[in-house]
Amino acid sequence: MPEQRPDPDQLLAQVQEASGRAGRGRLKIFFGACAGVGKTYAMLSAARALAAVPGETSGAADGGILIGIVETHGRAETEALLPGLARLPPRRIAYKGRELGEFDLDAGLARRPALILVDELAHSNLAGCRHPKRWQDVEELLAAGIDVWTTMNVQHLESLNDIVGGITGIRVWETVPDRVFDAADEVVIVDLPPDDLLQRLKEGRIYLPRQAEQAVRNFFRKGNLIALRELALRRTADRVDSQMQRYRQRGAPPPAYGNREALLVCLGTAEDDDKTLRSAARLAAQLDAPWHAVHVETPAVQRQPQAARERALRLLRLAQEMGAETATLAGQEVAGAVVEYARRHNLARVLIGRRRRRLPPWRRGLAERLGDLGAELDVMQIARPPRRHTPADGARNEAGAAARGRRWRPYAVSAAACGLTALLAGLLFPVFELPNIVMLFLLAVVGVALRCGRGPAVLAAFLSVAAFDFFFVQPRLSFNVSDIQYLVTFGVMLLVGLVIGQLTARLSFQARVAQEGENRMRALYEMSRSLSAALLPEQVAEIGGRFLAAEFDARSALLVADDKDALQAPLSAGEPPELDAAVAQWCYDHQSAAGPGTDTLPAGATLYLPLRASMRVRGVLALQAPDAVRLATPEQRRLLETCGSLLALALERLHYIEVAQGTTLQMESERLRNSLLAAISHDLRTPLASLVGLAEALPLARPPVAGQALEIADAIRDSALRMNALVSNLLDMARLEAGAVQLNRQWQPLEEVVGSALAAARPALAGRSVGVALPDALPLVYIDAVLIERVLVNVLENAAKYTPAGTPLEIAAAVAGDSVLLWLDDHGPGLPAGREEALFNKFERGTRESATSGVGLGLAICRAIARAHGGDITGASRAEGGARFTLRLPRGEPPALRAPVEADEPGSAA
Repeated sequence: MPEQRPDPDQLLAQVQEASGRAGRGRLKIFFGACAGVGKTYAMLSAARALAAVPGETSGAADGGILIGIVETHGRAETEALLPGLARLPPRRIAYKGRELGEFDLDAGLARRPALILVDELAHSNLAGCRHPKRWQDVEELLAAGIDVWTTMNVQHLESLNDIVGGITGIRVWETVPDRVFDAADEVVIVDLPPDDLLQRLKEGRIYLPRQAEQAVRNFFRKGNLIALRELALRRTADRVDSQMQRYRQRGAPPPAYGNREALLVCLGTAEDDDKTLRSAARLAAQLDAPWHAVHVETPAVQRQPQAARERALRLLRLAQEMGAETATLAGQEVAGAVVEYARRHNLARVLIGRRRRRLPPWRRGLAERLGDLGAELDVMQIARPPRRHTPADGARNEAGAAARGRRWRPYAVSAAACGLTALLAGLLFPVFELPNIVMLFLLAVVGVALRCGRGPAVLAAFLSVAAFDFFFVQPRLSFNVSDIQYLVTFGVMLLVGLVIGQLTARLSFQARVAQEGENRMRALYEMSRSLSAALLPEQVAEIGGRFLAAEFDARSALLVADDKDALQAPLSAGEPPELDAAVAQWCYDHQSAAGPGTDTLPAGATLYLPLRASMRVRGVLALQAPDAVRLATPEQRRLLETCGSLLALALERLHYIEVAQGTTLQMESERLRNSLLAAISHDLRTPLASLVGLAEALPLARPPVAGQALEIADAIRDSALRMNALVSNLLDMARLEAGAVQLNRQWQPLEEVVGSALAAARPALAGRSVGVALPDALPLVYIDAVLIERVLVNVLENAAKYTPAGTPLEIAAAVAGDSVLLWLDDHGPGLPAGREEALFNKFERGTRESATSGVGLGLAICRAIARAHGGDITGASRAEGGARFTLRLPRGEPPALRAPVEADEPGSAA
């Protein structure tokens, strides 16, 4: 069995994990199936027990245990555990007219306790907190080096949320990512039998009596509780299993524990190994257990015909389709590699196919060798089907004879090498002493082992001893020995030859495997280094093409997807492969591989692989290799997928570089534009005000102005007022985008705002009728009345500009969920098709070339004001004609009005 040594990659991963956790706090989760099992009670009890042990919680700035936030839900037994523990005052936040308490993260960081208790990990924080979720607060505490204890239920796990919703019929929207749960240093399962939990519910120890009746009808049914309990226990067991796997990967793998049902099936190159595979799949399904399938590449397997090796690869692909985790192992012999893999993955049950023919007494079968090397493993032999003769047996026998002929060639080379060595030694015999002749034969054994492997090396060792005895030991040309000491020489020579041949063949195989792995890693490193400097998709395609041509002797092309999920023209560094645009688009749309070695178009010549990045699929890699079977091997497929991942990440990096450059340019342009607008606005307001004043003073001049001069003065005044309004819009837009506008929000009725807006827009609405339909039950809205009035005035003036004179306008409002909608309908030509959203951009007009005054800032200001209130404004064309602009404002909860106090009531204030 090969020497058991830790995997360098695993050691590196452990070092990186340890360095990443240095200085980070520890997380402990009290985990339960549902509310009421006693998670908070268990957490507080453990905290009180820990606080009673001196020195256990020291080591932080303040030390000790701090209750960050705990939800007791009015349970007396839980509240009784709070006295004696330091408690952090909650942060008071206004919400829908009430003040609610939230966890004060900044205060907890400032106190820096050794341990802080933060209840209900899945809780959603109120608006105004630093993070939207409480688990994000916990992560910041951990990053600051503070230990955290918390609680959560199984329905709050993101991966199980839909399953729990299907069981209970209630979807929980407050969830925690599984990575937070899996990264916890300790998970304590808090369990309670369903009957006991229902009894607690009836006693009112979970909810109030009226709430308890509703909970029993909807959630707390016994079947639901049993299912949730099973989910919680299974999820905790999976986490413990992952911890055990990580422990076993430290150093050399210990013996398999056999603490869980898991199978390992060993597949060879025999034609009927598919029965062994299917038997293993059925057994795994019956046990509901995970299973692995492995194939061991030994020097003997590498010398087998290509058809036999392809058969093993097809079985591995079939096992992967059946749900097994597959691997191809490299080893000098099968048993050692299988035992090492079983121990590394804690697989205590091994399945192999039974041999049909009995082995010679001096040879042991695979089952016996597995039992010797792994005494803790259960080895099961699967019966092979009886051999049936078919018409294809003749061709198969001929192929087998040819294969046997090829297998005997290394032995012929070994015999020839020994004969040439004997000839050379005969020529040198007059000069060389017998010990030197022995060295020549040992050298021949080493050369045969390097070139032909272990079996031919054993033959060379025996032939070398026989040739040395026959040709060089007295009496020569005879196998008789005149001196009995030569028998010791023969024995030592044979033993040394066998050992050298064995070691040389093993080291040669291991060196070849290591060299291939090193070559792959070097190629991937060089590829990733080159991709990190690529600035264009064409460079990414060229770098990937060089790698694929060198590793797979394949032609490749890169099809990059645009923002509309359409594949662009292929990019190729050399001769492109045969491409089918429809297949490539299918591969991209379905995020699934197609071509040889896959389930989609396996007879095709080109392999299509989706390039999956962290955010989305970035394109498709098309690959055409002369040897499609080579691409189907697990190692080569993993190498190919790694190459695809590197290409996808490179394309995603280029995309975000482009986005960042565009965003930076846009930000700089906006900053420059706002600065210019603000400067121009301030410089123009004074002369414009003077111009308006002078135009208004002309009719008062002496002698008085009359006739055409008076009309000119009125025109100057109107133009100056329009210019002043434009400058005001420019200045307001710059202030809104700079965030310099402070909202003076009050609870206001929409009727007053609409009325004041109609009064302000009366000059622009001359000759038009405006219908107003506001419901009587319309709630108050929390707005800045002046700014919302500005929005309505801008929309009314915009409608007056772009609709025929005299056409009516209608204003209406309604409540929709958590929003209040206010809309304006007109009877004009409607909005330009496809440009409804563009009209809300700055300097965007409905008609680019138009005699209508304006520069396209009114709607942009409306949207900026609406979004500053947490709402929005949109525009659309109506089916019956005209346009509709809809203002959406958030619906809040107005404060409750206090009842008036009678003056003569006793104790009232005067």
